[in-house]
Amino acid sequence: MNSPVDHQKTATATARRDAPVLEVRDGSKIYGGVHAIEGVSFDLYPGEVHALVGENGAGKSTLCKAIAGAIQLSAGDILIDGKPVKFSRPGDALAAGVSMVYQETSLVPTMTVAQNLELGNEPRLTRFRSLNIQAQQLLQSLNFHVEPTAYVATLGAARRQMVEIARAVKHQARVIVFDEPTATLTPEEIMHFFHLVEDLRARGVAIIYISHALEEALKISDRITVLRDGRHVVTAPTRDLTRADIVRHMVGREVIQERPQRLPAAARALREKVLTVENVTMGTAVKNMSFTLYAGEVVGMAGLIGSGRTEIARVIAGALKRNLINGGKIYLRGKPIRYRTPRQAIDDGIVYITEDRKVDGFFETMAIDDNIYIGRLATKQGWTFALNAGDRNRIASELIRRLRIAALDSRAKIIELSGGNQQKVVVAKALAQEPQVVIFDEPTRGVDVGAIPEIHAAIRKQAEEGKAVLVISSYLPEILSVSDRILVTRMGRIAAEIDATEADEQKIMYAAIH
Repeated sequence: MNSPVDHQKTATATARRDAPVLEVRDGSKIYGGVHAIEGVSFDLYPGEVHALVGENGAGKSTLCKAIAGAIQLSAGDILIDGKPVKFSRPGDALAAGVSMVYQETSLVPTMTVAQNLELGNEPRLTRFRSLNIQAQQLLQSLNFHVEPTAYVATLGAARRQMVEIARAVKHQARVIVFDEPTATLTPEEIMHFFHLVEDLRARGVAIIYISHALEEALKISDRITVLRDGRHVVTAPTRDLTRADIVRHMVGREVIQERPQRLPAAARALREKVLTVENVTMGTAVKNMSFTLYAGEVVGMAGLIGSGRTEIARVIAGALKRNLINGGKIYLRGKPIRYRTPRQAIDDGIVYITEDRKVDGFFETMAIDDNIYIGRLATKQGWTFALNAGDRNRIASELIRRLRIAALDSRAKIIELSGGNQQKVVVAKALAQEPQVVIFDEPTRGVDVGAIPEIHAAIRKQAEEGKAVLVISSYLPEILSVSDRILVTRMGRIAAEIDATEADEQKIMYAAIH
């Protein structure tokens, strides 16, 4: 039986008008003599969801920023309803019915949610009471649980994304560009978002959908366009493409995801108990959480955002403190530990790899090898008054080779790398500390599809070397791919423990929600 999305696609395809609402003809954009996009043509029809996919640096965001008026093309034309247009600023595009929901939100942190919803269309006279009521009605109609009087600075990433989406809907745009709209949403929120997209499509709104999550693109889109190295590769109906087809077009080769060789549960139980968490509590985020990590095992931790996954990881790593009274206990190889700073955890061989690499993971203006060597300098063994260039070059070169970090030079700045290679540098910096407990938090978020298997292989390699590994991820195929054992968190507690050989997405989601 067809799903509601399939029925909607069929109805849309039947009702689609012959003329596109938006066209880009031979679009090019040059930065410093280098083409970000070159000769790209793209079209979009009313009531269509057109997925735009490609690796980081393929030109997806550049193309869409030109469509939304944030930048201007160096060459080529943009047409609305068959007529050439020139957008010198986003306000011009908005006036023409084109709105973009950015991956990194464009909201004003010091303004309220209701005020941000009015940006670009502010009334001359503002009555805050009526402004808040209108915002509340809009947010409720979209099933977004956001307080209109809250300041944006106090909101998490997921709720900021909701406000961005609501603002595009409020402006009644004819074309909406979504740039990684689900990257920070929970599975339940993603389902609400998909229903919203269906409603917009039914109203004839044309949608450009940029996403690294190829499963989402295949589920929700009518057509898919693939860009590679700034050039158009293929545009085809979604029904004619598989995930493997898309990946091949994106990277220009076959990408094989190998299934890990897992030990039987009985064999894993004989391994050394490395880390034990007993009834740990931290405020309202973590409540009496208990679990154990063993040497040579990858434990996946799944659950909705806000279920306490990241918080317990940061408690273990010394970045957050559990309650002083009745806060539970943590043991490292039988020895009780309570860290005041991450430095103490690093000294004991515990490393936490952050979920937000751009904020917490690296120094973007520093070179690749310096970023890696900083990890070594953070340890007792590596601490020194003076920089040892020989040690830096040796350690960085070895990790660059092991993790297959693609760069012309180890002295290149990390900001110049793709998202996947940036993430590999963050992993390399952590491994330079020679840890015994490695915690990966969302290890492949925003990572090129070609780099995902390589990062997964690096995770499994840590377990094969006898380390205890914890992987936190919102992406269930990732949890199923890398884990030996799966913990499911809900409302600050461990709701279920499942052997990976017996797990599937339905079991995990049921435990996470019920």
